[in-house]
Amino acid sequence: MFNCGKKRLLAAVLATAVSSVAQAKTELTMYYPVAVGGALTKVVDAIIADFETQNPDIDVTAIYAGNYNDARVKALAALQSGQPAQLSVMFSIDVHELMDLDAIIPFDEVVTSVEDKAWLQSFYPALMKNGQVNGKTWGVPFQRSTIVMYYNKDMFREAGLNPDHAPATWTELVNMGKKLTKHDVNGQTTQWGAMIPSTGYPYWMFGALAKQNSQVLMNQAGTETYFDKPEVIEALAFWKSLGSEHKIMPEGTIEWGTLRQNFLEQKTAIMWHSTGNLTSVKKNATFDFGVSMLPANTEMGSPTGGGNFYLFKKSTPEERQAALKLVKFMTAPEQAAKWSIETGYMGVSPASYNTEALKNYVKSFPPAAVARDQLEHATAELATHQAGRVRKLLDDAIQSTLTNQQSAEEALKSAQKQADRILKRYK
Repeated sequence: MFNCGKKRLLAAVLATAVSSVAQAKTELTMYYPVAVGGALTKVVDAIIADFETQNPDIDVTAIYAGNYNDARVKALAALQSGQPAQLSVMFSIDVHELMDLDAIIPFDEVVTSVEDKAWLQSFYPALMKNGQVNGKTWGVPFQRSTIVMYYNKDMFREAGLNPDHAPATWTELVNMGKKLTKHDVNGQTTQWGAMIPSTGYPYWMFGALAKQNSQVLMNQAGTETYFDKPEVIEALAFWKSLGSEHKIMPEGTIEWGTLRQNFLEQKTAIMWHSTGNLTSVKKNATFDFGVSMLPANTEMGSPTGGGNFYLFKKSTPEERQAALKLVKFMTAPEQAAKWSIETGYMGVSPASYNTEALKNYVKSFPPAAVARDQLEHATAELATHQAGRVRKLLDDAIQSTLTNQQSAEEALKSAQKQADRILKRYK
């Protein structure tokens, strides 16, 4: 009788243990930036809810930060204090810093199956440039963009310009910009021809101008910058001339954060901005607008931009596999298509544009394909070791030139010398 009771007790204990194991969930914490492109939390929350429904053994907690810098600071602070965090979307250009801090692992260490390896090869090559270093993939694209040109077609018509032909060259930008700039009886400008933001991410806008003049800003390894190349200096001088000489743009700096509103309020006929603003402009514009690729000088070009998924090193094998499953889900063609439609960011793979949802959306709203098409002319965003310090050098040089404190040549040669000193130990 006693033995029988012990057996029943043991069976009950084993059953409870098995049940507990079966019910144990892998907990994931993901840091996510939401400052760019409007309120994205609902979109991300919906994707996570769908993932958890399909993967009941995984719980995901999304912690939202402000911009990309905020997300990086929050995530790294959490890791240093011992709080759990397995993955994050952070700047694609954070890759060298995160590697130097030994905070992340390459996806190659987690991707093992044939299916997973095929997935890792499925993204647009231009979007992978900022995530691949030394033959390994450290970042996978998700919230990605290029810079595109938004323009007010009604203003083009009023100025006698073809509303279906945006400026395709620097010369056209200047000539059309002059026709689009208006003044009142006192000579005050009431409508600007164009605006390019020079706060927030000036180095990003400048990367486009440099590429349009056939020069990149750094090497792939992030150990050299090319700020003092003649083509780069010429690009900055041209940017400044739009305000100081041609008068189609305000002199001095133009705020990143308020430019979209300036465009919506019809204070400027043209703006250069992230494709991440596309859905917001579509929803809020009270006028006919168009979207086009950026104009060329010697060639066309824009840097890619936005965020990549990263996997943190401080995680268990089970957590890494769960994190990989989440990243694969969020970058799957159907999810990427949904994401692109709801935010304006681009689908990160050719397969996403082959989904019925995105094919139909692009057919009904052609501007949704502009950023994708521009990838053919895209280059990597400025990314180096000591990225924050190097970017600030270039940002300061740009703003110093635009505000008439230094010439383009003086500012960029000084920035290059300082960048050389910072990067010397990484060569």
